[in-house]
Amino acid sequence: MTRVLVVDDDPGLRQSLGLLLNESGFEVVTEGDPERGLAQALAEPFDVILCDIKMPKLDGREFLRRYKLRDGGALVVMMSAHGNEELAIDAMRDGAYDYLHKPFRPAEVILTLRKAEEREGLRREVAVLRATLETGGAALVAESAAMRQVLDLATRAAAHATTILLTGESGTGKEVMARFLHRQGPRSAERFVAVNCAAIPEALLESELFGHRHGSFTGANEDRRGLFEEASRGTLLLDEIAEIPVTLQAKLLRALEEGAVRRVGDSEERPVDVRLIAATAQPLEERIREGSFREDLFYRLNVVRLHLPPLRERPEDIAALATHFIAQAGGRQGRSLQITPAAMHRLTEWHWPGNVRELRNAVERAAVLSATGSLDVADFPLGDPRQPGGTSATAAARLKPQVEALERVVIEQALQRASGNRRAAARALGVSLRTLFYKLQRHGLGEE
Repeated sequence: MTRVLVVDDDPGLRQSLGLLLNESGFEVVTEGDPERGLAQALAEPFDVILCDIKMPKLDGREFLRRYKLRDGGALVVMMSAHGNEELAIDAMRDGAYDYLHKPFRPAEVILTLRKAEEREGLRREVAVLRATLETGGAALVAESAAMRQVLDLATRAAAHATTILLTGESGTGKEVMARFLHRQGPRSAERFVAVNCAAIPEALLESELFGHRHGSFTGANEDRRGLFEEASRGTLLLDEIAEIPVTLQAKLLRALEEGAVRRVGDSEERPVDVRLIAATAQPLEERIREGSFREDLFYRLNVVRLHLPPLRERPEDIAALATHFIAQAGGRQGRSLQITPAAMHRLTEWHWPGNVRELRNAVERAAVLSATGSLDVADFPLGDPRQPGGTSATAAARLKPQVEALERVVIEQALQRASGNRRAAARALGVSLRTLFYKLQRHGLGEE
């Protein structure tokens, strides 16, 4: 549903426009004071602003100038009385989308707003397509001011070979951003290699990163290059960098400092030229305090930091992302998929605790189960965020003490059954030994 803000000091006009636009399916907010209207326009998401050109305290052109200066994203349509057309045309030169001449016919207002809707839809599709091309098919959408700032910094950093640290909650698109950085940089013609450090057993991670010599350990039947060598002259993404064990962090730091790696079981160093991007959903500063992450490695990685905000903090991106995922799903299924305005409004209301990944999966599920190809509210069973406890972050915060207490009990029981053997306890719990050590320290069991 298109949201329209009407800013005009004439109460009769505000009332009539409010009734007309509500009846035509628009969501309307009216304001008679231009200063308050500007504050509201900057504080809330609007698609179109209808603003009178002549108002006391703050005229329409000044309203527009201040709104654009603060990166306001809505289309601004000026309303001008007879004799003010010159001012309205000047406002269009300053960035206004269109103007309406008072007194206007209802059909004229609706037509102007429908044209604005169409233009915004096309602009959003172009932005999604451009981001898709730049990221190799993934969605990197920057409709919101927060993401535009991140993308601007990323574009500037991409031109240099400096190390970049990507932070943000799980599902915010850190790998997508890493691929964008690679494609925008001078190494775009070379390889992009990504590895999830948490997905590789600790005993194999060193060999995976740096390679090994034949016979260096059981199962090493031949010489093998590691990922640093595979990515030489290109880009290497180390995802979940916080999960690299402390014993391996010193070797990683040396590889970054010296530009050379030594394979497991080898005495020779091999030069590598890698643009490293590290990503983490964990606060590394906290890991440093716990002693599970080296401070010198952190400073070597934290040259340029890009923090990807969670989706709940950039709701302006939701519609464009959903549009992209729907187009992708339709392409895979070989049919045209559409989404109703009510369903799109529902998506923009949801808080998306799983971020972009959750949105993508929700669209995929709706597309698969839809018999008509028109995705409606019922196709997105997201629950009601307005109900008490509906926000997962709130619920999680409330349950955290109980969860941690239960986790401590489970760890204690596993250690008792394993007679204190931590490696056996880790196997029984289904976690790595380093994860168990971290949990022991967090629960104050490390010295027991």
